Amino acid sequence: MPTPHLLSPLPLGLLNLPNRLVMAPLTRQRSEQPGNIPGPLNATYYAQRASAGLLISEATQVCPEGQGYAWTPGIHSAAQIEGWKQVTAAVHAQQGRIFLQLWHVGRISHPLLQPGGVAPVAPSAIQAKAECYVQEADGSHHKAATALPRALALDELPGVVAAYAQGAANAMAAGFDGVEVHAANGYLLDQFLASNSNQRQDAYGGSAQNRARLVLEVLDAVIAAVGDSHKVGIRISPMGTFGDIHDANPRETFEVLVKALNSRQLAYLHINRPDWLGGSFQGFDELLRSLRDAYQGVLILAGGQDAESGEQAIAEGLADLVAYGRPYIANPDLVERVRRDAPWNQPDASTFYGGGAAGYTDYPTLD
Repeated sequence: MPTPHLLSPLPLGLLNLPNRLVMAPLTRQRSEQPGNIPGPLNATYYAQRASAGLLISEATQVCPEGQGYAWTPGIHSAAQIEGWKQVTAAVHAQQGRIFLQLWHVGRISHPLLQPGGVAPVAPSAIQAKAECYVQEADGSHHKAATALPRALALDELPGVVAAYAQGAANAMAAGFDGVEVHAANGYLLDQFLASNSNQRQDAYGGSAQNRARLVLEVLDAVIAAVGDSHKVGIRISPMGTFGDIHDANPRETFEVLVKALNSRQLAYLHINRPDWLGGSFQGFDELLRSLRDAYQGVLILAGGQDAESGEQAIAEGLADLVAYGRPYIANPDLVERVRRDAPWNQPDASTFYGGGAAGYTDYPTLD
């Protein structure tokens, strides 16, 4: 089918994107150990996909406490910064553009992943009915139920904000074109937004304005650290339930947040459909349209898209860019496949997480 909108260019902040396809952030658990450091294999993987209008890196923890899955990369050590430099150099050598996604998992973690074996942190001491992925001292690894978190004290929140800001500064030092604040999918910032995981009685809990406060403080600190709001995006997942998240009034919560974004002149707002993350689609399209109307900047839509639905979303003005996750796992040349209306490879779910080159850098291209 013709895809003139999907293949058209778009200015994004200081960048000029050659097409509207975005590679969504994809956790693949292939960082080098010890130290959760990106390496040459990661550089190859991202460079293979550099024809996307924009690449967004896998979720990357801003501090050791932000980790919830074994072998996921960080952006808080000198070695990690050097590792990411390999990735950004490889992408830029292929004329690509790449943002780093800043991540703190909050309660979606386990003492085995926490410095000193302590409990993970959260807005409130409420355990998620969810899983994380841990590695034992003997090297064995397995899924584990997330632990009971402890509530962050009020005087700890500036330190959380500072960790995001330092992660953003480190990302720019590593050569990224910008950063995306991960406020979606049941992780720490989403936990503050959601009424079921945030039971605080202080200025960061209760009303939608209060529950959005930490997200906006993080955004402001990240913008200051990067030095340009047009190099900063944010991802949200209204109505998603991944990580045992539920909000009593998602329309109110996310309209409050999204309207507050307009004055900050971000690179983009990235909205993830419920998709595999759980949650009902009932009412989502209406909510999405209300957020599209409320937001005055570039909007990325992600979740369950193919070429036809992506083209339609842009043609209808519902999105400016369309993010593809699993299709980009299996199709490093996705842009060319869309251009030629060629079949898409299907991903092998057994190689999504952990491992080496198999199911990571060995998917065939059309040529």
